[in-house]
Amino acid sequence: MAALSGAGGPRIAVLGASGCVGRCVSAALTREGHEVLAVARRGGPAVADHVFAGLDVAAVPPAELARLFARHRVRAVVNATGGWGTTEEEMRYAHITLVDRLLKALTLMEDRPRLVHLGSVHEYGPVPEPLSVDEDHVPRPTTMYARTKLAGSELVLDSTRSGRVDGLVLRPVNVCGPRTTPASFLGAVVGRLRAADPANPVTLRVADARRDFVDVRDLAEAVVLAVASPATGRVVNIGRGEATAMRELVELLAAAAELPPGSLRIEDGPIDSKGGNWTRADIRLAGRLLGWKPRIPLAEAMRATWEEPAG
Repeated sequence: MAALSGAGGPRIAVLGASGCVGRCVSAALTREGHEVLAVARRGGPAVADHVFAGLDVAAVPPAELARLFARHRVRAVVNATGGWGTTEEEMRYAHITLVDRLLKALTLMEDRPRLVHLGSVHEYGPVPEPLSVDEDHVPRPTTMYARTKLAGSELVLDSTRSGRVDGLVLRPVNVCGPRTTPASFLGAVVGRLRAADPANPVTLRVADARRDFVDVRDLAEAVVLAVASPATGRVVNIGRGEATAMRELVELLAAAAELPPGSLRIEDGPIDSKGGNWTRADIRLAGRLLGWKPRIPLAEAMRATWEEPAG
């Protein structure tokens, strides 16, 4: 484990700090005056502005992780880790093993930090159109990604409801905006569009689906509010509360790219997805508990998705 030590006040540990969400969460916390302990397997520019600990949380003994948090006087932990693996073993490691070790570490600490865990809207499983899924909806995930994400979230909820840990589970919808991961649909589209020109047009297959997307910067603001909130043992949806056609999202992204005419062709067709063809989150609880609402329009989010690629 590589860690940069530094004196100072209590810190907020962000796990997965080098990823799209973790990087944005770390920046939002810093703007609010918090000191951040950035935890990730690899360092680099994404974590250069923070005290950094390089480790794989799922592989570290809980006692060692607890000592790291105690040494840096961590008062809250944000689990923004993400796993886009393709095998059951990879997804169980990223979504269940990691969460189990984190919870064990927290319960070993005398002064236990608050935990904000980022789950996924896909944990609910497919829902029928035009339902706005709320937090009381019984999860019935059908994919390995969604089932393992749900298992990790349920570990957190069990610990919070029993009083062993203080914290919340946020269930964000699909994320877009700056540094969107290339593993996502929109991140992959950005890569395709960068190679497009009239002499070599790109054909994109877009599902006839409508899904809820939220800008990662709006999600980061929700995390900041959740860290400070007294609410515990709850699931809170984070989204725009709108179902947008995938074709419209691609068209907004293409407009931001300002491609020459004839560079892009869009056709209907099925695509691989971690969820169903319809997602729309009921976000009223986030407003009541956290005082949060989305602020960034999708057109602006698509512009940032294009202008600030992952890297």
